[in-house]
Amino acid sequence: MDYRDKVVWITGASSGIGEALTYAFAQEGARIVISARRAKELERVRQACPAPDQILVLPLDVTAFESFAGAFQKILNHFGKLDGLVNNAGISQRSKVVDTSLEVDQQVMNVNFMGPVALTKTVLPHFLARGTGQFIVISSVTGKVGIPYRSAYCASKHALQGFHEALRAEVHDAGIRITIVCPGYVATQVSINALKGDGSKHAIMDQNTAEGISATILAQGILQAGRKEKAEVYFGKKELAGIYLMRFAPSIARRIARNIKVR
Repeated sequence: MDYRDKVVWITGASSGIGEALTYAFAQEGARIVISARRAKELERVRQACPAPDQILVLPLDVTAFESFAGAFQKILNHFGKLDGLVNNAGISQRSKVVDTSLEVDQQVMNVNFMGPVALTKTVLPHFLARGTGQFIVISSVTGKVGIPYRSAYCASKHALQGFHEALRAEVHDAGIRITIVCPGYVATQVSINALKGDGSKHAIMDQNTAEGISATILAQGILQAGRKEKAEVYFGKKELAGIYLMRFAPSIARRIARNIKVR
C-alpha cells in the first residue's frame, strides 16, 4: 500500500493516537479526512500538517450513527473517493464491574464498538464497488486479555476484533484489507478521559499510561503495518507478554490479572 494521494479517513483525530496518525499519513502524502467532536482541535491538527489544503476537517460524533451517511457523502463530494478508514476513536473505563452502571457499559460499547462497526458498514459498499480499500482498526492488548477495572473496555475491544476478523474472511477476495492494531500502554490522555462507574471522568494520569510508548512512535508503526497490509500487529512494552501468556499459559495470565491494581 502506497499512501501517496490516497484518501484516508481518521476518527478520533483531535488528540493522542489519531493526531499522531494524521501527521504520519500527511508526511506520506496522503489526503486525509480528520474527524472528532472538537472542531477547533481538528483545525489545529490540520494547520500543523505539511499540506493543510489536503486535509478535510469533518467533525463527527461516532455515536451519532444516523449522521454517517451524510458525513461520508461530504468526503465523496470533496475527494471523489475513499481508500482507507482508520477506526481509532475510543474511550476507556476505570471501575469494577459491580460499581459500573449499565449506561457506562453501553456508552463504552457505542463509542468503541458500535461506532466503528457503523462506520465500517457505511464505507464498505464503496470499497466493494471499487474492488479495493483498507480498514485499520485500533484495538488494544485488552482485546486479547481481560484485566480488572476495564470490563466494558475489554469487552468492546474483544468485540471489535471479532467483528473485523469475520469481515476479513468475507472480503479478502474482494481486494479489501484489514489491519488490526493492538497497542499496550500509550502515553496519551486516555486514562484522564476514562469513565468511572458513575460516568464521571477518571481524571487521573495512570502511571502505566504515563510510562507507555509515545503516540508518535506508535503512529509510525501503524503506518508501516498498514503499508505492508499486516493482518494484526502489537505495540508496547512488557504488557505485550500478556498476549502470549494468555495464548500459551492462560492460567498464569489469569493469576497475574487477579493481582493487577488500577493505577
